[in-house]
Amino acid sequence: MSVVEIAVERLEHGGDLPLPAYASAGAAGLDLLAAVVEDLVLPPGGRALVPTGIRLALPDGFEAQVRPRSGLALRHGVTVLNAPGTVDADYRGEVGVILANLGSEPFSVRRGERIAQLVVAPVARAVWREQEVATAATERGAGGFGSTGMTAARSGGA
Repeated sequence: MSVVEIAVERLEHGGDLPLPAYASAGAAGLDLLAAVVEDLVLPPGGRALVPTGIRLALPDGFEAQVRPRSGLALRHGVTVLNAPGTVDADYRGEVGVILANLGSEPFSVRRGERIAQLVVAPVARAVWREQEVATAATERGAGGFGSTGMTAARSGGA
């Protein structure tokens, strides 16, 4: 496991909250907390940008991915709408989480509540080499949209 040092600033409205932390020794994501001033109610089908009260200075060559928390998704139907959201290395604004309530009941986001996970990952830069791409060069070819998981019976094949 590698370690990367990241500069983090607590903003005024998040100054009393703990910094994001790993919940266990093997956790891949740091828990992001809601830095709402008062409870924020997400109605069924609703969405909101939830502040975290922090801003980061990621080193070049890294990104931070904002991902849903499985417990919120399972118990309440609450998820990160643009999952995974990306915090780029050159972004210096507050980290925000777009939460969506896909559940059937209103959900209250409370101050200090764990609302998402933040996974720090290295990034490779792509350089395009324009050329013909042979679709027959692999077993899968151009098959997509569930084609690798279809059985002969479901796909109508023999």
